Amino acid sequence: MRRAVCPGSFDPITNGHLDIISRASALYDVVHVAVMINQSKQGLFAIEERIELIREVTAEFGNVEVESFHGLLVDFCKERDIPAIVKGLRAVSDFDYELQMAQMNNGLTGVETLFVPTNPTYSFLSSSLVKEVAKWGGDVSHLVPAPVLRALGERLTQD
Repeated sequence: MRRAVCPGSFDPITNGHLDIISRASALYDVVHVAVMINQSKQGLFAIEERIELIREVTAEFGNVEVESFHGLLVDFCKERDIPAIVKGLRAVSDFDYELQMAQMNNGLTGVETLFVPTNPTYSFLSSSLVKEVAKWGGDVSHLVPAPVLRALGERLTQD
């Protein structure tokens, strides 16, 4: 069985993330979406909310499993017998950082990293940018799945 992981903080998941997960799900039998827990950073959405949103928007793929992790991604991979990490690259600047991570991960445990170029439609997109635009009332409906748009609206009107 071919398995891969798509890691990230997904706060929130965007159409760019979804594009990479969708493409990975077409290539692998099982794609694990690993939602990173960063204790030192307060996200807009709690880990459980992120996981639920990701499960909702990836349900149609049928081969995506979503769970959280903390610590080293290679340990997550080792515990689940996952030999490959799939990462989207938006720009050359992403590659510089991600190449170092890929080489470290491979050196630690032999896990391979596959880089997938982002769809040009989403080459500028990040969760941080979506949150910033949405916070100021900008239209992000074309940047996130409908359930995420609803959750953003609900969360940002609470503040």
